[in-house]
Amino acid sequence: MAMDDKTPKWRHQVTLIDREEMTVDGVVSLGSFDEKEIVMETQQGMLAIRGETLNIKQLNLEKGNIVIDGTVKSMVYEDEIKQKRGLLERLLK
Repeated sequence: MAMDDKTPKWRHQVTLIDREEMTVDGVVSLGSFDEKEIVMETQQGMLAIRGETLNIKQLNLEKGNIVIDGTVKSMVYEDEIKQKRGLLERLLK
């Protein structure tokens, strides 16, 4: 696999300590975030972190890392970016 100028040089790594502090390396961009869900693009695809009282403690996109605290209940790699749908779109489904 050839590396181009847009390919970051870091690796993707996830560290979770006691389900309360998570460090993710290899973050390309930050998507949506609130206290129940943080969505980010990583070297390995879209990653959704779900839990309670989630807070972004530190974010450095130049180095490609993020530190999250709160109670982590799940982490899921998603193939597609899911857009939050509006109320009208959900009603007309």
